[in-house]
Amino acid sequence: MEQKIQLKHPAGKKAVSMDKEKYNVIEKSVLNYLQAKGESTHTEILMAVTEDFKNNNTLFKGSVEWHLEWVKLDLEARKVISRISDTSPIKFKLV
Repeated sequence: MEQKIQLKHPAGKKAVSMDKEKYNVIEKSVLNYLQAKGESTHTEILMAVTEDFKNNNTLFKGSVEWHLEWVKLDLEARKVISRISDTSPIKFKLV
């Protein structure tokens, strides 16, 4: 049976629970990318995560983009990454 974790939303809204393994694989990819590249847009992060999964033959069931959005929101809520909203498009960076 898969283990679920409850995510947080930065605005305090109701958040989803997610399979822990899916969360961990996306979180690792996002953090590695932001550490290497710095400030990045959602699209840049999505492309990097998708490429990382392809290069490492990571099998991922479900929508990568949907899971990525929730992992990003959770990382924001936990103050691991922050949103730079004075740029267009919005960028994200490590705290």
